[in-house]
Amino acid sequence: MKKIEFSKEEKAEIVSRIRAYFDRELDPIGSLPAEFLLDFFVEEIGPYVYNRGLRDAQAALLKRMEDMAEDIHLLEREEKILAP
Repeated sequence: MKKIEFSKEEKAEIVSRIRAYFDRELDPIGSLPAEFLLDFFVEEIGPYVYNRGLRDAQAALLKRMEDMAEDIHLLEREEKILAP
C-alpha cells in the first residue's frame, strides 16, 4: 500500500486541529507532539480508515451496478417467438 502523505498545508491544518482538540478536551499540546501524534495515527490507524473507505466505495459501486442491471432489465422488450 502506498504511504499516506499530506501536503505541508494539510499537515499544518491537521496539527492545528489536534492542538485545538487537546486545548478543548485535554491538556494543551505543542506542535511537535501533535505532529508525532498525527504520524502515529496515520501509520497505525490510517490503513484501517483507508480500507474502510475502500470497502464503502466498493459497496456503493456494487449497489449502483445492481440498480443499473435492474434498469436495463426494465428496458428489455418482449421477444416474439418465431414459428419454424
